[in-house]
Amino acid sequence: MVLQVQEGLLTTSSPRVLVATAVPAERDAVARALTSNNWVDVIAAGVGPAAAAAATATALARTPYDLVVSAGIAGGFQPEAPVGSLVIADEITAADLGADTPDGFLPVTELGFGTVTHRPPIALVRDLATATGARTGVVLTVSTVTGTAARATELRARHPRALAEAMEGFGVAEAAAAHGVPVLELRAVSNPVGPRDRAAWRIGDALAALTDGFGKCAPVLESWKQV
Repeated sequence: MVLQVQEGLLTTSSPRVLVATAVPAERDAVARALTSNNWVDVIAAGVGPAAAAAATATALARTPYDLVVSAGIAGGFQPEAPVGSLVIADEITAADLGADTPDGFLPVTELGFGTVTHRPPIALVRDLATATGARTGVVLTVSTVTGTAARATELRARHPRALAEAMEGFGVAEAAAAHGVPVLELRAVSNPVGPRDRAAWRIGDALAALTDGFGKCAPVLESWKQV
């Protein structure tokens, strides 16, 4: 929590928030939603969990933050997360961190080490969903974007509550956890998860939804206090 001393009294200011996006277009979409940015920093951390983790960890090492948000666009599992909708993660899960075996995929946790899931603050997720109308559920982090119906079916079978897939959330969450900072993930859906069809992508619409959604989130985030 950020504390300030004013006239001899200890008072609590807005939390300091770091928003990690992947690319400049996402960074700019978030920035457009902010009427004041004295409580939030927005970065383009790079594509993929490794780049996201490295850039987030570097930012956290330089500045004390109270909350980290992974934000951007994503593929949505149909019909639960249609194109243009907003998704807020109640679980951030690495979908392909593990091992293939003759009996199927094993997450790294079943190999006896590591973690595959981070859970954002429940009350904050609920408040943000109320403010935005966003759907809440699992957002998967993948290193390879799904491009076939078979892969989409496999992911849903392993993660029945999955609403969306993106490439950075778990990396951002790992960095946040290493620094003891809570994490969120907010995604606007740009395309269906499944067969790769560039003609079905609506990136401009998703970026506009991201701006609108983050604008509705901003008052909740600015007034949030970690319990």
